[in-house]
Amino acid sequence: MLLDIACGSGRNGALAARAGWRAYGVDHDREALRRARARGLPGVIADLESDGLKIPFQTGSCAAILVFYFLYRPLRSELLRLLAPGGFLIFETFTTRQRALGHAPRRDAFLLQPGELRTLFPELTLLRYEEGVFSQPEPQATARLLARKSQGLAPAF
Repeated sequence: MLLDIACGSGRNGALAARAGWRAYGVDHDREALRRARARGLPGVIADLESDGLKIPFQTGSCAAILVFYFLYRPLRSELLRLLAPGGFLIFETFTTRQRALGHAPRRDAFLLQPGELRTLFPELTLLRYEEGVFSQPEPQATARLLARKSQGLAPAF
């Protein structure tokens, strides 16, 4: 299963669903989830910024988790709980450098410090990391991470 966190209208998760993934989106916005469903991405309503949030999926059920342009640091442990052994985390969001570009979240809580994303998930194996200003189509200062959860120990027979 693939989980698209803070999916909005489901652009990324719906693309995965069309590619054959069993995919779900999670967001707090009912209207956005309605648009996501119209794109083929079933959704779950959840306030992702609530303390102690448990996203209603089983521990280790996600082969992949997508997080794009959303940052709520306390959600970190819930993402790790959901990620299956061998599962992938794909995470991209704004850094503090985005402020200089004139269109960004203003609160520090929603912006990564330089190098921070690289350190947020030390339990995962870092496969790829980029940080800088990228054109997409307008310049955005982001950090991008692809990481994988350990397969764990093989069962003893």
